[in-house]
Amino acid sequence: MIPLSWYLALSAVLFSIGVVGVLVQRNVIALFMCIELMLNAVNLTFVAFSRFLDQTTGQLFVFIVMAVAAAEAAVGLAIIISLFRNRETLNVDEADLLKL
Repeated sequence: MIPLSWYLALSAVLFSIGVVGVLVQRNVIALFMCIELMLNAVNLTFVAFSRFLDQTTGQLFVFIVMAVAAAEAAVGLAIIISLFRNRETLNVDEADLLKL
């Protein structure tokens, strides 16, 4: 049996990679993927604790997070497509102005 600490260490590594990606990346799609990576790291933590404590509430939270992530993906991709159509770039530095 794999100990809980390994799951938590893997989750911390994945979350750290996502945070570094959000801070470093300038491409909107890469930022989007890093945010999804952070959400999956949190899901891994929820499932690990749910399994460790023999409760299903952690798995319930995973379903809620996945539903929020799906809605975020739909809205986020729509915003990215709109941004690319209006600005013809996916660079965050060039897309931070509100006016066209």
